[in-house]
Amino acid sequence: MFQQALRMTWRDWRTGELRFLLIALIVAVASLSSVGFFVDRMRAGMTRDAHQLLGADLLVAADQPLPPQWMQRAAAQGLQQAQTQVFPSMAQAGEGDAARAVLASIKAVTAGYPLRGQLRLQTASGADRPAEGIPQPGTVWVDPQILSQLDVRVGDTLKLGDLPLKIAAVIAVEPDRGSAFVNFAPRVMLGEADLAATHLVQVGSRVTYRLLLAGPAPVVKQFQQELERQIEADKLRGVRLESLENGRPEMRATLDRAEQFLSLVGLLSAMLAALAVAMAARRFMLRHLDACAMLRCFGLTQAQVTRLYLGEFMLVGLAASVLGMLIGYAAHFALLQWLGNFMPTALPPAGWQPAVQGVAAGLLLLLGFALPPILQLRNVPHNRVIRRDQLTPQPLTVATYGLGTLVFSGLLLWQAGDLKLGLLTIAGFLGGFGLFALVAWLCLRALRSLRGLVDRQSWRFAIDGLQRRPAAAVMQVVALGLGLMALLLLTVIRGDLVGAWRQATPADAPNRFIINIQPDQRQAVEQLLRQGGVGDVALYPMIRGRLVQINGRAISAADYAEDRAKRLVDREFNLSTLREIPPGNGIVAGRWYDDRQPEASVERGLAQTLGIKLGDRLQFDIAGQLVEAPVTSLRKLEWGSLRVNFFVILNPTLMRDTPQSWITAVHLNPQQEALGNTLTRDYPNLTVVDIGSVLRQIQDVVGQVISAVEFLFLFTLCSGVLVLYAALAGSQDERVREAGLLRALGATRVELARAQRIEVLLVGALAGLLAASGAAAIGWALAHYVFNFDWSFSPLVWLAGMSLGAACSALGGWAGLRHVLRRPPLQTLREG
Repeated sequence: MFQQALRMTWRDWRTGELRFLLIALIVAVASLSSVGFFVDRMRAGMTRDAHQLLGADLLVAADQPLPPQWMQRAAAQGLQQAQTQVFPSMAQAGEGDAARAVLASIKAVTAGYPLRGQLRLQTASGADRPAEGIPQPGTVWVDPQILSQLDVRVGDTLKLGDLPLKIAAVIAVEPDRGSAFVNFAPRVMLGEADLAATHLVQVGSRVTYRLLLAGPAPVVKQFQQELERQIEADKLRGVRLESLENGRPEMRATLDRAEQFLSLVGLLSAMLAALAVAMAARRFMLRHLDACAMLRCFGLTQAQVTRLYLGEFMLVGLAASVLGMLIGYAAHFALLQWLGNFMPTALPPAGWQPAVQGVAAGLLLLLGFALPPILQLRNVPHNRVIRRDQLTPQPLTVATYGLGTLVFSGLLLWQAGDLKLGLLTIAGFLGGFGLFALVAWLCLRALRSLRGLVDRQSWRFAIDGLQRRPAAAVMQVVALGLGLMALLLLTVIRGDLVGAWRQATPADAPNRFIINIQPDQRQAVEQLLRQGGVGDVALYPMIRGRLVQINGRAISAADYAEDRAKRLVDREFNLSTLREIPPGNGIVAGRWYDDRQPEASVERGLAQTLGIKLGDRLQFDIAGQLVEAPVTSLRKLEWGSLRVNFFVILNPTLMRDTPQSWITAVHLNPQQEALGNTLTRDYPNLTVVDIGSVLRQIQDVVGQVISAVEFLFLFTLCSGVLVLYAALAGSQDERVREAGLLRALGATRVELARAQRIEVLLVGALAGLLAASGAAAIGWALAHYVFNFDWSFSPLVWLAGMSLGAACSALGGWAGLRHVLRRPPLQTLREG
């Protein structure tokens, strides 16, 4: 039986019966595999390099000195250790009237720092080199900003507190810099042995103490679990275990969206290819009915026919899946060229899982959508040789289609790695399939009344042709509609999604934060910025406060299971007070306050994390002063915009007597960069935070992802072309017989050609209209529920959909039906 399956496979390949099916499978597997290989390597690289970004395998941070017993237990378990202390303070240079000062982030380190990763220093030529150890006693290493802001050079003296220190080197790369707000200030690094002599750390000083640990993974994991249990048992406040996820929040949302965009393209390509495979398998079944009937006449049983064709399909599926997986593996290197730049080091080799996933996708795709036609072939009766009765699908055949759809949907969810994205995409296509079929059927029924609208024979031929083949016509509209919907989603709609993403972090987004502006300096700082050519200057009050109660109940980190919630409760919030809702904020629940009584507006994400609802009463401790207010609104923010944003905004009446400073975010072009130095010179208490590198990194990733989406769009385009061709080629044999019969009855070739054009244009316009509606709906759902940014409908989508549908249908009709009218009518009648 296997040898016979081989012979049939070779025969069908030579006659071209299997080529379309093979191409559709290859495109599906290649699109899924290319994304799978890249995402797998990206995740593996981030996991491998997590300890380098932390400077350790495990990092314990606290607001108070850590218990010595923890270091003793770590040493007893053989773990490497290093410690750092980080705090803000003024760094001074010069003497007398020439003295200058700037707020810096001071970091005292012990020997062995960092345990993972590599600290690098700048050389005189501008390159960088690995650091040897830590700063020697009496010296410091500084960020380049320190040199420019204090007008000093390497070798000059910098004073920290009471201790003068020599600037020995400039820091190029600091692996565990993190993204805490204090770390935005320029770094000054010294050895811990010199810290005491500065007299900067006193009782009540705001210092972050960090313990860096490294060692074998099982030992580190066990020690981490011990610390987590002790922190929870002793209800320690202000102690946290840091990881990569909370160490790079400025990039996490952007990278998550990047992976979602790539997964979306892979999903759409695979779903389109699945549709093409289903239609190719059905066409294969229709063209083998006679051959199957002959096999039954020669004595083969139903089970033998099933095994024979199943063996042939398995051979094709295995070959196509392996080839598609190899093409996807090669294609993922192109993705690395575009997207690998944001990874700190070279990515590790790809694992075996994407390869298995790609081959499994191809085989399950083939079995899920090709098994029903095989089951239908096994029911071909012997008398099919002399009779042309249509086969009625058996219940088992219909059930197999449903099972195949469920299996392939599960595979797509596994591939997407995002339950919400996968479910929305699958639901959109399955819903579109049912809705498109219903609308197409209703439109076909409505066409009966339009048969006499135009007094032309070709028009009546076109309407009659659609009426004679309702199932084929509905399938063409559905297939073409789904194909166009995916293409529109990744062209017109993709442009809107990408535009909204770009708008979330525009090129002129703020690249400087100016903080610690005192109330009496507010007007002068604002005037100085405007004189420097900075437009749209907006200063916001900032108040530091800790959330201590919700609805009269004291809260602590122990009340929450999620790490982010624990950290939020342990730290002080940046609060604000405003009369009007700030730009970029949108009310998603409740109402903005009217300032007649104490009220609060809370950011939606914070409310979800801490379980805060409308009407809850929040109490904050602000420098020993307790203020309480009910939550009257929830706000949606776009954190990627890099504007000044606040978790909680309280009304001015409530915050009238609280201590406040002011903050602003502005965009300085290269010609205005000196303005930041002018501000810190005239107002030494100010801190100008340069986040230009963060902004550039986010924008670079956005641009790289868009390029990768354009590359993957080629797979989707191939899948769409396959669907368009299959939708029309599926009825080609039936059209040949009809054309031969009509020409024998007197219809001219010109009339039939015109009727075919009218038919495909009607099908294409309807499919385009449905596709545009479906693409708009899915685009809105993806923007609202997955990518989390604003998006609006464009009326051009419907015009583009109908135009594209008519054009593609006409082109596909010419490609798939150009041979229909070339066949002599006599030959058609003899073969019928």
